Amino acid sequence: MSEQRQVLICVCPACLARGAKEIEATLLSEMEGRGLKDRVQVMEAGCFGRCGEGPHMLVYPEAVLYSGLSATDVPEIIEQHLENGQAVARLQSSAPLDSSKIRLYGGVEIFGKQMRIALRNCGIIDPEDINDYIAVRGYEALAKVLAGMTPQDVVDALKTSGLRGRGGAGFPTGMKWQFTKDAPGDKKYVICNADEGDPGAFMDRSALEGDPHSILEAMAIAGYTIGSDQGFIYIRAEYPMAIQRLKTAIAQAREKNLLGENILGTDFSFDIELRYGAGAFVCGEETALIQSIEGKRGMPRPRPPFPASKGLWGKPTLINNVETWASVPAILLVGAEWFASIGTEKSKGTKVFALAGKVAHTGLVEIPMGTRLGDIIFGIGGGIKGGKAFKAAQTGGPSGGCLPENCLDLSVDYESLAAAGSIVGSGGMIVMDEDTCMVDIAKFFLEFTQDESCGKCPPCREGTKRMLEILTRITEGKGKPDDVDKLDRLANTIKRASLCGLGQTAPNPVLSTVKNFRHEYEAHVMEYKCPAHGCSALVSYLVLEDKCRGCMLCKKNCPVDAIAGAPRQVHVIDQDKCIKCGECFRRCKLNAIAVS
Repeated sequence: MSEQRQVLICVCPACLARGAKEIEATLLSEMEGRGLKDRVQVMEAGCFGRCGEGPHMLVYPEAVLYSGLSATDVPEIIEQHLENGQAVARLQSSAPLDSSKIRLYGGVEIFGKQMRIALRNCGIIDPEDINDYIAVRGYEALAKVLAGMTPQDVVDALKTSGLRGRGGAGFPTGMKWQFTKDAPGDKKYVICNADEGDPGAFMDRSALEGDPHSILEAMAIAGYTIGSDQGFIYIRAEYPMAIQRLKTAIAQAREKNLLGENILGTDFSFDIELRYGAGAFVCGEETALIQSIEGKRGMPRPRPPFPASKGLWGKPTLINNVETWASVPAILLVGAEWFASIGTEKSKGTKVFALAGKVAHTGLVEIPMGTRLGDIIFGIGGGIKGGKAFKAAQTGGPSGGCLPENCLDLSVDYESLAAAGSIVGSGGMIVMDEDTCMVDIAKFFLEFTQDESCGKCPPCREGTKRMLEILTRITEGKGKPDDVDKLDRLANTIKRASLCGLGQTAPNPVLSTVKNFRHEYEAHVMEYKCPAHGCSALVSYLVLEDKCRGCMLCKKNCPVDAIAGAPRQVHVIDQDKCIKCGECFRRCKLNAIAVS
């Protein structure tokens, strides 16, 4: 082996759970035994995006990506690739990754129709080495801004780009920066909202773990633009790896004079501190987040005044979420017009989604705005697990809506999703198949938002509680004929009267499922049946006499001894004892258990 090689191993939580650390330890041990430690640099990287197919390993300079690895694969990779320069085809997940001047994934089989801007460096650099970030044009945007751009130039570039806030509301980023820049005040603050609380969402965590310097660089640019010398990253304490990597990145940036006093020899000074959240979903709302940083209970306050004029400690404050910050350096480096050329007329650029649920390829996807919903699920996501039928996709987390099959041609952008009764939100996308009960799904999300309500305003505090009571009654087989209409009235009242975004969007899962799957609600209420067999109180398991051969599998696996029968005789299920767990149905190899 004549050339130096670099090996990056993904250590995101999904890969760690599948043995990434064991792979790394085996690699280091084997390399030492073969005398390769001085010729191969091994580093831990951030998320590659295909979380369901890890662990992953990326080998430079060939940019060969291996997936689905185990420790037993390591000797073959070392012998064939690291020593002899030949990629191991059976472990390889794609052709070499493409690179442009700002390293965008695209045209690569495993990434499908994706285009990586916010996640451009995740998985392909060492997030704990500032020199790796600098090697891919890191901090070049900050240098460009300080060397020759006025604050208004920066704001104008963001306006031209069409970037909108990726935290959920989609407010134009350039306008928000303009308002904060123009607000009078001797002290201003910059905040990164990294309080990611949606069920199934991990976009911000992955960005912070895989590319923390891009967030620091963007915040420093914002500090220069609005006239601030102090930034805060508000991150939930449940993200220990992201916190550790941010601490490392901040220390490295200070050491290289990219944070702190007189950055890059200019008269501009800016520094960043971390603040930890305790896991309150409502603290993702900017005014509640501000309250929390100030040491108060995280509760929203009425707006106006908006944070841009009166935010942290009463001073003008600029707040953006992680994904929004991550896009800023790319826009200033490659060009606002380039970013504006991606996406739709009103929704520019790309959006990151956490693709989860009953889809074949789960993980992070970053797609141009305007991509078809069906292309995400069936193209990038590989379709539904087990060949089952697609039923719905829920976008926008617990504040979003459930989109049925007739929405697969829908353009994924702010306007189209809103018109369909959902939202882009922070970027959760949960896929459901034919076995999913949509009433139960609505109940699941409402349980979450009701539990996370801060309780400050009665419409949210009381209204979501009443809605949850109705949904619980319906799923338990105790629904009343007017329950669905009650849900609809309550939901619309809560949307109009709640103080903050949590309450205003909490009814969305209920409203969208009532609109798109009303027949399921009616089956629960009128027929006391769950068409998807997802509500245990409405499900019965019966033995089919003509198919049962008395094999005893169902009886042996019943956790409550509800099945009677001798070997080679037809079995019987005691409905009074049955807890509707479905274990008999799953275990039977003769299809002798029916669900009704």
